[in-house]
Amino acid sequence: MTLLTVPVLDISALRTGDAPARREVAAAIDRACRDIGFLVVSGHGVDDGLMERIGSVSRAFFDLDLAEKQRVARPAPDVARGYIGLGEESVARSRGEAEAPGDLNESLMIGPVDVPNSAYFTAPEAGRHFHPNLWPERPAALRPLYEEGFRALSALAATIMRGFALALDLPEAHFEAAIDRHISRLRVRNYPAQQATPLPGQLRVGAHCDYGSLTILRTEDVPGGLQVMNKRGDWVDVPILPGTFIINIGELMARWTNDRWVATLHRVINPPQRAGAETRRLSIVFFHNPDYDADITCLPSCTGPGNPPRYAPTTSGAHLRDQFVRTQAA
Repeated sequence: MTLLTVPVLDISALRTGDAPARREVAAAIDRACRDIGFLVVSGHGVDDGLMERIGSVSRAFFDLDLAEKQRVARPAPDVARGYIGLGEESVARSRGEAEAPGDLNESLMIGPVDVPNSAYFTAPEAGRHFHPNLWPERPAALRPLYEEGFRALSALAATIMRGFALALDLPEAHFEAAIDRHISRLRVRNYPAQQATPLPGQLRVGAHCDYGSLTILRTEDVPGGLQVMNKRGDWVDVPILPGTFIINIGELMARWTNDRWVATLHRVINPPQRAGAETRRLSIVFFHNPDYDADITCLPSCTGPGNPPRYAPTTSGAHLRDQFVRTQAA
């Protein structure tokens, strides 16, 4: 039967298990990605204390005056760096909803760390995918913690991509050459307690699909949370469990798999009106994206007689750049 709720899965075997154990986990991943595009994972190996420290330093940043936060404002729509203010972005616009109101969150975003000064990263084709990160002066601990978090979640994404390869009947290392210089983003979103009534149709995050290969999310269990749309067309809550991450696939992975796997519509709803300060919510999000020149062409295990490729080839960088620009709120 089709999964209609988001499953919870221990993925420790992907890191430490033998081949049969890794394939068992991969089979469960395949089912989740076919049916609902989301899963909640334990056994991931990421230090929970690091996530707590990133959350704490992020709250301190978002509590600063707006003028100070805007010192590191995103410099251009196609530069995925810096601070984005409340209502400045509308992710529903990535789905063509041109009049969608701005989302009720603010965020701080960085890209790759430890970037070499070599031709691949500085070439014109690299565009703005390796734009320097914008670091606030305060809190002083923010930069080292974000850099450590980027490295830790990069390693987790690589583990999951190995699991994805097994789940898709490919060699375990199949994706490694496409993600060794990835253009991922670490983004922390702050959802303030809502003091005013939202505009008609305005949400904390509008309904959308993510853009890249996979997303890793750490969030809090407070009113006004994450929902996904299942294959029955129902919005269902995603389980928020201590010490876990929420994983979902994005549009590039759906294209890569010829829609064998689904990039699922999801949203963050508003809390009940007048629910108070306890509805403030913080999310740590790692958007994993392949190398900017990675060829996103239908995988060999996802096509065959009667199942031709559904999408024209593209690259990771071209797809992401287009989506970033479309999300800008008016």
